[in-house]
Amino acid sequence: MKRSKSLLIICLVIPILLISSCKKALVEKKPNILLICVDDLRPELKSFGAEYIISPNIDKLADKGVSFQRHYVNSPSCGPSRYTLLTGKYGASGNNALFLRSRKILKGEQVDPSMPEWFKNQGYTTISVGKVSHHPGGRGGVNWNDSTIIEIPNGWDKHIMPVAEWEHPRGMMHGLAHGEIRVKSSEMDVFQSVDGDDNIYPDGAITEEALKQLKRLTTYDEKPFFLAVGFIKPHLPFGAPKAYLDKYEDAEFPDIKHSNKPIGKTTWHNSGEFKQYNRWGKDPNNDGLFADEVRRHYAACVSYADAQVGKVLEELKRTGADKNTIVILWGDHGWHLGEHAIWGKHSLFEESLHAPLIIHDPRIKKKGFKTNAIVETLDVFPTLCELTGLDIPNFTQGVSLKKVLEEKDSVGHIALAYNNYAATLRTSTHRLVLHKDGFVELYDHSTNEKETNNIAYDYPELVEKLKQELQIKLDKKTKEI
Repeated sequence: MKRSKSLLIICLVIPILLISSCKKALVEKKPNILLICVDDLRPELKSFGAEYIISPNIDKLADKGVSFQRHYVNSPSCGPSRYTLLTGKYGASGNNALFLRSRKILKGEQVDPSMPEWFKNQGYTTISVGKVSHHPGGRGGVNWNDSTIIEIPNGWDKHIMPVAEWEHPRGMMHGLAHGEIRVKSSEMDVFQSVDGDDNIYPDGAITEEALKQLKRLTTYDEKPFFLAVGFIKPHLPFGAPKAYLDKYEDAEFPDIKHSNKPIGKTTWHNSGEFKQYNRWGKDPNNDGLFADEVRRHYAACVSYADAQVGKVLEELKRTGADKNTIVILWGDHGWHLGEHAIWGKHSLFEESLHAPLIIHDPRIKKKGFKTNAIVETLDVFPTLCELTGLDIPNFTQGVSLKKVLEEKDSVGHIALAYNNYAATLRTSTHRLVLHKDGFVELYDHSTNEKETNNIAYDYPELVEKLKQELQIKLDKKTKEI
């Protein structure tokens, strides 16, 4: 009788222990992270107000998550912008910002962990595919494939850059259809559209590798994963399969706002990156038909990139990991399409700094809303820490956006950006630009003039107040460098 009772107790207790153990395992399972980076993507998406753009996959993500309509990068160039994303700190203004940090590590200097390193140290498997740091694949050297020169030492368990017929990462970066590599930029067309499937351009290979890594991570790896996938388009030259250009055959694009070169001193940029390519002797600033062609090819590249994003998100859903994966879509900076007579980035105008940011956490109940809270790229690192339950490192200089994700009416905070010549502060109503020689620009975004009328001389008190706030941010940047 006693033995029977004992067996009965054991039979009752073991299932309870097993259930308790399973529940504990489920509770302790950290959410995965899928970070999708898109190069040179301004908020030219339907979910960000561009009704003429075909971007169904990114828009679907925005419908499930929170789209930050007023997200600003910290520098209008690939390298320094990705530095802030991947370190959570202000940094140098050049494209070599991460390599400068890497050199410090090699010299034995004390350097705070990068975002992937922080998550790796907390038990995550960290993998990057494509262009996540400035160089696709995260390596230096002549062809960007030297494994002794690493952009983010100690960060990724794997940093992968498939090159297919483009030979090496440098070839992929500026590649056109069927393995065409940029040798002499003036002999490479500024835009191109060729018949074929998605794999005739470089992002097709990046997508295929991303799908392989997702399958492996969700099938064989029991640890939570941090997978970063970086797509190259719509970076110059604007190349995408013809099927994507055909989508815009009858599209009507809005007039280019504020298309004249600014009068007076500004951070205007001469579009050198754009002008280095073959343009058949045409200038979009005085040739409306050519400007329209450029804009259509940029739109085609956006739709092509959107399709790659869709494939990755579909694979995530197929594996079932979407239920426990935080997804972030991030544009590394804006891009001018004729505003201020600029075709490119690098200025400190709104168009260079305004980029899309979407965050979807399947555990957050309030979904699918747009927020006008002003936020910075710098905020992504601490946000992911809080969402995954990790400590936010005290060296990060941004703020967590968890509250914004949960409360639609959050106001955000002022945003700093900089290049080699000036720094700017964006508030909810104004933009202040302070040049290194002391010259000041002040623009009122509540007016139709936006960033075409410098009102700094008319509002000296506001200028001084914003300069003080800007200096506080700049002091953090100077201390970091």
